[in-house]
Amino acid sequence: MPTGNDQDRITEQITLAKSGKQSAFRFLLDHFWNEVYGFQLKRVMDEYEAEDITIETFSKAFDKIESFDTKYAFNTWLITISKNIQIDKSRKKKASIHSRTTDTDDEHVHRIADISPTPEDKLITEQNLAELLLFIKQLKPHYQDVINLRYFQEMSYNEIAEHINEPLSNVKVRLLRAKKLLSEIITQNHTR
Repeated sequence: MPTGNDQDRITEQITLAKSGKQSAFRFLLDHFWNEVYGFQLKRVMDEYEAEDITIETFSKAFDKIESFDTKYAFNTWLITISKNIQIDKSRKKKASIHSRTTDTDDEHVHRIADISPTPEDKLITEQNLAELLLFIKQLKPHYQDVINLRYFQEMSYNEIAEHINEPLSNVKVRLLRAKKLLSEIITQNHTR
């Protein structure tokens, strides 16, 4: 349960995210990732599916952040979005519909900025190449892919979305998560 102070910080970050602040999206993703992912893992009992649903959850939440009412708990809102995505996915599976659909509003997606380098970006780009490649190999394959496309092939978010045939908002959330995990691996290895 978040303390009063913690709750104030979350509310402040939500307000900043509503105004399009990159660091606020990063804070919310980092702060709530484990809760949403853990919730999904219990439901679907598959790591990759749980991660995909969690990525979609944040992608949808960030697209619709202006509609979030701060009278409610942000984690409850995320879990509700997450639950609906998972129910939709299992319905589609049961109906065996294989067409890829997305209801993401692309005009909201630009809110997660593509430009200003984050602390994770700086950490990643300052690494020795051979060492960095070893660290990247420790990530799950779908995180390795977006990191490679972004840093080694220098693709824009749009190009990555096209290349892996995923909605742009999912790509942005997946990259945020991949950079966080990679920077944690780098930091752990440098403090040994």
